[in-house]
Amino acid sequence: MTLTTGTGADSGAATGAYAPRPGAAPLSRMIAAQAALETKMLLRNGEQLLLTVVIPTLLLVLFSAVDIVDTGAGKAVDFLTPGVLALAVMSTAFTGQAIATGFERRYGVLKRLAASPLPRWALMTAKTASVLVTEVLQVVLLTVIAFALGWSPHGDPLAVLLLLVLGTAAFSGLGLLMAGTLKAEATLAAANLVFLLLLVGGGVIVPLDKFPSGAQDVLGLLPISALSDGLRDVLQHGAGMPWGDLGILAGWAVVALAAAGRFFRWE
Repeated sequence: MTLTTGTGADSGAATGAYAPRPGAAPLSRMIAAQAALETKMLLRNGEQLLLTVVIPTLLLVLFSAVDIVDTGAGKAVDFLTPGVLALAVMSTAFTGQAIATGFERRYGVLKRLAASPLPRWALMTAKTASVLVTEVLQVVLLTVIAFALGWSPHGDPLAVLLLLVLGTAAFSGLGLLMAGTLKAEATLAAANLVFLLLLVGGGVIVPLDKFPSGAQDVLGLLPISALSDGLRDVLQHGAGMPWGDLGILAGWAVVALAAAGRFFRWE
């Protein structure tokens, strides 16, 4: 008995290309898919929503309506809104992301991702993209509430955008660095502690000039201080491009992201 393979069309079908073709998807598609997944997980997490949406909103409404802290001349909401926007960026890009990623390491999620074709830097890019999506929702919500409270913003929208993007990059790098080097429980405690300390000492609610002069110089170099002061200079005082604050944020972003890329551990 002789087995034949045929000729013409039959032969072409036997030797043609097969689909799906084995191999990794294009890198851009992998990053987009991972970013979409990260965003869905972030928005479904009730604890993260409390941290990223509820707390900044309550602080804005409470401190704008009740004269608790001396914010200087002018309406309290004009001083508080830029600081609360900075706090929203920090809560999402740093605190929330550090805690979520830390527990992903503990439960072996990142270990499984490490076995996929997704590079380490691409995972960090996807997580940062999901943070940006969440921040857009935060900024829209807080802006609507601030306008309802009588907020009167000024300044260049481009400067505000640059501050928010660089602030996100800096805090995202710090959050990933913490989550990729510490145990999950240590990350949970440290991230919440840093959040509280920077809330008080980062110029978000309490102006930096209320602190001793020596402490002001040190606190002014923190990313939350640079972000809140830069946003306040632009949105409250109508200042031009805040190059000093942008430089501080850019420095933090470069160092933090480079350190996260170097020392981040998958397990």
